[in-house]
Amino acid sequence: MRYLALATDYDGTLASNDEVSEATVRALQRLRVSGRRSILVTGRRLEDLLAVCSCVHLFDLVVAENGAVVYNPGSREETQLADPPARLLVQSLQARGVAPLEIGQVLVATHAPHRAAVQDVIWELGLEAQVISNRNAVMVLPAGINKATGLEYALREMGLSRHEVVGIGDAENDHSFLSRCECAVAVANAAPSTKQIAALVTAAENGNGVIELIDQLIADDLHGLEGSLSQNLIFLGERIDGTALQLPPYGHNLLVAGPSGCGKSTLTAGIIERLIEKNYQVCIVDPEGDYGTLRDVVALGNQWRAPSIAEVLAILRDPKINLSVNLLGIPLDDRPAFFAQLVPNLQAMRARTGRPHWLIVDEAHHLLPASWGHAASVLPQQLHETILVTVHPDHVAPAILAPIDIVVAIGHSPEKTLEEFARVTGKAIAWPAALAYQAGRVVVWQDEEGQAPFSMRARPGRAERIRHHRKYAEGNLRWHSFYFRGPDNHHNLKAQNLVVFCQIAQGIDESTWMYHLRRGDYSRWFRHAIKDDHLADETERLEHRADLEPWQTRQMIEELVQTRYTLPE
Repeated sequence: MRYLALATDYDGTLASNDEVSEATVRALQRLRVSGRRSILVTGRRLEDLLAVCSCVHLFDLVVAENGAVVYNPGSREETQLADPPARLLVQSLQARGVAPLEIGQVLVATHAPHRAAVQDVIWELGLEAQVISNRNAVMVLPAGINKATGLEYALREMGLSRHEVVGIGDAENDHSFLSRCECAVAVANAAPSTKQIAALVTAAENGNGVIELIDQLIADDLHGLEGSLSQNLIFLGERIDGTALQLPPYGHNLLVAGPSGCGKSTLTAGIIERLIEKNYQVCIVDPEGDYGTLRDVVALGNQWRAPSIAEVLAILRDPKINLSVNLLGIPLDDRPAFFAQLVPNLQAMRARTGRPHWLIVDEAHHLLPASWGHAASVLPQQLHETILVTVHPDHVAPAILAPIDIVVAIGHSPEKTLEEFARVTGKAIAWPAALAYQAGRVVVWQDEEGQAPFSMRARPGRAERIRHHRKYAEGNLRWHSFYFRGPDNHHNLKAQNLVVFCQIAQGIDESTWMYHLRRGDYSRWFRHAIKDDHLADETERLEHRADLEPWQTRQMIEELVQTRYTLPE
């Protein structure tokens, strides 16, 4: 199932004149029976909404006050996402005769003719507030609060990301949350500007338009729109004629293949980077620890510590976290068995949440070797949104190569790489006579009728990838060394590199360790002496956490260092 949730506006979309029709209620019930979830997103105050909306129980969560309040109909719990309106703001608006004036938990609203007066008051008081239009109304909210931020909070509570959601609305204040949904839909009575940002405009108005959308979701999961949502496409590279080759983020599998040292990991890292930029969650199965240094990727495991399936699933539960599963701590012969346990668990998670959106398997010939007879029984019949990286396709189990529909061949002999793939899969690939290896380019083949391989200039990632920085791991930083001194300068223990830093950190007394942690000394040293902003940022987050025991902070910082730098045993 592609879309797991529907987010809908209330006034002018779900409801007409404060009423939701019986037919619309039945459609919401059908949506729930289909296994999908629903979120109501409204500019109304919660108490006003509950007074008129009899079907609120059909929604998993309600985002009210234009994103400022989230309500759980099941538990009746309310969460306020911003501070209440400033008393001086309300008093000044009342003094100017602004009426009617609705005051919510966070929101202040009035009619459109008072917009100038509202803006004048905000300017005179110097408030950090925003004025949002909603057809014939204006709303005042704290800066940064809108329907999109409220929806993001609700989705995270539900364990979903924005890429599993279809949104439908009608008015100007719906733009923010519609733009955050994977697919934006406007009802027929929507404002022209709302229709412009929508991928689909329903034929019917108001609740009937919502019914139309729900019926399409249940019938075919909006299959007709697949691949046409340009804002979600992932850039791979440029063809010779300069046109962009873009990857639809759903329903495809890639193989990146070529000899060692030809740039497979660099190209794959660039794709991963662009997936993350668009908030697609990635899970990287990383046998050699090559991807743990990517920005915005959490690394689990190292050469001393093997990851567990439970840890992988627990970390991926947060839609905002991307994960690299480092298998260096697992013996080479045991890695296929680990992968065989991991994949079904990830597929089950995908069925529930749609995530992780993409699975990247490096060194696929080690994890799924051609000689491994369990591949067909372990792998799901349909493997989607997966990138396999390997030296030789013919070393990979045929069952894992069967779903591949895009091949990127890298290196001096791309025709041999494609020949190996074709021989294993039985797919016909005709090499064009005019196509030859070109430095700085790769060859791409797409499994489309009549599609011949073609040359492409791939776009590398922007982030620097750190593998072996011996200067910092084992060298002598001299005057840039770290000194463990403690609160009363009882010590003067010099760590001239990261190896010594980790050794001292393991044995130093708790008061000295925590003294430097609370001062932010570790992140400062990583940033200015080691010159590693990523390591510094991750360490700084740990320094500000009050929920960790001292031994946990030691272990986590040490693992961060070991993941980013290959420390000797």
